[in-house]
Amino acid sequence: MTRHLFKLVWNRKRSNALMILEICVSFLVVFGVATLGLFFLDNYQQPLGFEWKNVWSVRVDIGQSGANLGGGAPEQAAIFARLLKEIRSFGAVEAAAGTAVIPFDQGGMTGSWTIDGKDVQMDFAEVTPGFAEAMGLKMVAGRWFQEADSALSWDPIVIDRDLAREVYGSGDAVGKPFGKAEAKERQRRVIGVVSDFRKTGELMPNGNFMFVLKGMDGPEARPLHNLLVRVRPGTPAEFEETLVKRMQAVAPEWSFEVRPLSQVRATSYHFFLTPLIVAGTVSFFLLLMVGLGLIGVLWQNLLQRTREIGLRRAAGASRTAVHRLVLLEQLVVTSLGVLLGTLLVVQIPVLDLIGVLSNRVFASGLLLAMVTMYLISFLCTLYPSILAARVQPAEALRYE
Repeated sequence: MTRHLFKLVWNRKRSNALMILEICVSFLVVFGVATLGLFFLDNYQQPLGFEWKNVWSVRVDIGQSGANLGGGAPEQAAIFARLLKEIRSFGAVEAAAGTAVIPFDQGGMTGSWTIDGKDVQMDFAEVTPGFAEAMGLKMVAGRWFQEADSALSWDPIVIDRDLAREVYGSGDAVGKPFGKAEAKERQRRVIGVVSDFRKTGELMPNGNFMFVLKGMDGPEARPLHNLLVRVRPGTPAEFEETLVKRMQAVAPEWSFEVRPLSQVRATSYHFFLTPLIVAGTVSFFLLLMVGLGLIGVLWQNLLQRTREIGLRRAAGASRTAVHRLVLLEQLVVTSLGVLLGTLLVVQIPVLDLIGVLSNRVFASGLLLAMVTMYLISFLCTLYPSILAARVQPAEALRYE
């Protein structure tokens, strides 16, 4: 039976080759969209590492007063420190901190350190001691920064669990040096480890992250450009105006832009999901066109095979047998198209083209694309196969 099916497919190789190509291209499109969606879904289910609710982001624009910062700006840093003190004095504020980058923002600071002969990629951010309280970070080892840490003769850092695992393996990272200090650089040393910190949000995978203490004292001190303020639940929106007035009184030459972190999160979702929605829409209409095309091609092929089908009926084939034959023949064509597409997409894990894609997500996307193509092919073949099964032997024998 299988040999006969392949022979039927080969006898109409020209029209079947076009269908195989259409199915292969559609399979690749479905695989791409499905894998991207599953990638986001899988990341969304992982712990985020911080609490974004009831947190406000304040963008600090120093303006002309920071034009001559040069290598350091202790005056501006002192003003920034007073801003933090004034913000924390409000009863509606639970915690406040300064940071170079804010969660969910697509910008950031990225670096590579050579540790024990291995290049380690990571994101990092300069923060003030109150950052852990403002963002609800969970310590898994050691401690967070303290104000007195800025007076140490070495640079204290806090790393997340991913980075600790990559650099120190299963060993304890607290108290250990972080790489080898270069000339004129201070030694970095780990004082704490937090849970996996996903700065770019729920839709992106875990990655290495390092927090660097930014003190507001000393000749090299300089202000940061972002404040994170955790307010008490139920704080009215009118508090924003009060907060800005107080900050403006401390730094009249600076300007401030306040946004709830939930708004920054929504912007991040829009940034990542818009391409997925567009690709999904294009994929839907592509599959619709492919489905209609398959119905048309199958219908035309069956009209040309009326005599053949009639002879089968005259030889004793039942309607069910004809119906099954047409479905199985299209199953072979679909399998060839899916097989060709699978041979192409398996190059992704083999060549490690997308390192952030897990095997589970890849396999799920591949399976979903296969199921989708077989389902579409079955639905498109169903009606033409029913028409073929209705062909009467007498009509086929008179067919010219």
